[in-house]
Amino acid sequence: MSQDFPNIEFRMPKMPKIPVKAVQIGLIAIVVVVILASGMYTISPDEMGVIQRFGKFVRLTDPGLHFKLPLGIESLSKVPVQQQLKQEFGFRTTKPGIHSEYAFPVDATKEAVMLTGDLNVLNVEWIVQYKIKDPYKFLFKMREAQATFRDMNEAVVRRVIGDNSVDEVLTTGRDRLAHEAREELQKLCNTYEIGIEVLQLIFQDINPPEQVKPSFNEVNESLQERERKINEAWAEYNNEIPKATGVAEQAIRSAEGYATERVNNSKGDASRFTAVYQEYARAPLVTRKRLYLETLTEVMQKIGKKIIIDGSLKNLLPLLNLAEEVKK
Repeated sequence: MSQDFPNIEFRMPKMPKIPVKAVQIGLIAIVVVVILASGMYTISPDEMGVIQRFGKFVRLTDPGLHFKLPLGIESLSKVPVQQQLKQEFGFRTTKPGIHSEYAFPVDATKEAVMLTGDLNVLNVEWIVQYKIKDPYKFLFKMREAQATFRDMNEAVVRRVIGDNSVDEVLTTGRDRLAHEAREELQKLCNTYEIGIEVLQLIFQDINPPEQVKPSFNEVNESLQERERKINEAWAEYNNEIPKATGVAEQAIRSAEGYATERVNNSKGDASRFTAVYQEYARAPLVTRKRLYLETLTEVMQKIGKKIIIDGSLKNLLPLLNLAEEVKK
């Protein structure tokens, strides 16, 4: 080929020489940037960072941008302290939403079976809502805090259900038992320093086993009928008692009015008698005569036919018109 083209030479292009020092500086800069980048971290507004240095707790960090020692010297754990967490018992939510879907695995079914105080079996499903209020206690005071909290839930609810009858659990005592279980669960969390605040415990569904559900439904219907009758009786009571109270109050007021009237009349009669007595004391004969005439006037007005004769008259026939009486 060189014989065909004797005047052409092939030469490789010369690469520019890079100083070794510049390369070293560049590598160092890259390493520093990588190290710094690995040490920077961000905490979300609903989280709190827990920093450990060689596995030992060092500090807590608030939301925002922070820096920790890189290369595994310090490690970060993010704890959702502002999130409302939830644990389900007796069922599992497979698809949350408006039309949620649930599953009932074997382990969930087992944890739902409980015995009441009167030796009846119930399937109890409940939800516990909570949040982590102390990240340090949650991570370091209790090993497997989530699992321990779940075991505590089951123990507390079994104790509460076992101390009450099946009627209370199914009907009237449901809200009271949920409140009691939440309070006891919070006391246990404080005792074990698990760092959890229990927000709410809700009994989602409480049913008897399928084998005895028809009998339990009949019992519930009877209890509802009893409650309805009691409510009707109270309604009738509330209707009749105010009416009777009003009638009694009216009778009392009438009696008081009658008593006042009689007292006033008596006082008036006494005053009139006193006035008459004073006049009588001044002129006894005149007053006696006047009283006599007033009394006769009052009495004679009530008599239909009056015959007045002389007391010294011996024969009454000439004075009486008997013929006219006979005609009548």
